[in-house]
Amino acid sequence: MSEPDISVVVCVYTEDRWEDILAAVSSVRAQSLPALETLLVVDHNATLLERLTRQFKEVGEVRVLANGGPRGLSAGRNTGIAASHGEIIAFLDDDAVAERDWLRHFAEGYADPRVMAVGGRTMPIWASGRRPAWFPEEFDWVVGCTYKGLPPGRVRVRNVLGGNASFRRTAFDAAGGFATGIGRDGDKRPLGCEETELCIRLTRARPDAVLLIDDRAVIHHRVPEARERFGYFRARAYAEGLSKALVARSVGADKGLESERRYATRVLPVGVLRGLRDAALARPGGAGRAGAIVAGVLTAAGGYVLGSVRARGGGTAFSVVSVVEIEGLPDDEGAAA
Repeated sequence: MSEPDISVVVCVYTEDRWEDILAAVSSVRAQSLPALETLLVVDHNATLLERLTRQFKEVGEVRVLANGGPRGLSAGRNTGIAASHGEIIAFLDDDAVAERDWLRHFAEGYADPRVMAVGGRTMPIWASGRRPAWFPEEFDWVVGCTYKGLPPGRVRVRNVLGGNASFRRTAFDAAGGFATGIGRDGDKRPLGCEETELCIRLTRARPDAVLLIDDRAVIHHRVPEARERFGYFRARAYAEGLSKALVARSVGADKGLESERRYATRVLPVGVLRGLRDAALARPGGAGRAGAIVAGVLTAAGGYVLGSVRARGGGTAFSVVSVVEIEGLPDDEGAAA
């Protein structure tokens, strides 16, 4: 059986990540299973669009294009989907690098025709050189990484994590694109969960769909110094609560919070006990990790309550569009040629 053609979409928005963007593209170009193409989708930044177009004008497999929708990560991903040609569309964060067999492991998952999405494992690269002693592994999702509590190996999951994920093109035909108004949007509060909402919507549209995480499909994600601080930890946990309220509004609380209930009742209590044990044994950071887990749960819960109130009051809106509805994206739009 031949390997599927894979398009890789990298959404970018700031020149501050210039070197990270180049590293991300280089890691895709070095894959043991070559990508059909790499699409750099620039989020409403004309200077960055022009600079990247110049940078890759001689690189045929790299295409640079402007986000064809509203500002934000979801619309950027939808733009990439609409402009891509691969049977599989993979997504890589602009501040991450993929290991050499990343795409090969994704491709292996699609040997089963029921598989609609395959995600991978995201490892943090701490700016300080090491994990802060107080930072619990159970909360690595705060910095966009795989967290303690996910099962190892290639396993079936409710949803994949957006910065290291792939989907069959037919998944978007069935479910539509990423919802705008639910995820990250430039400099606004660090919201998320757009991939969770999409995956649940997908399995409702295709009840036979299988979604996997393969922990051999590894990327390494840069964590800047500002995100190693407790202030960011707290802000991101609060934003997660707000986002989960939107997910619950879209797909219902039963499915929207199914994995979160297991995480909160099984994984986090063990993490607190582990931290307290480490504190009793005078190991560095034990009490801090236990306290951070409790603070993270309470802060996320507060965000969820407020987000639910806003959602019921109509104060927050998001929308789902078919990716084919995105206009202004001929095949060579903004492409480096």
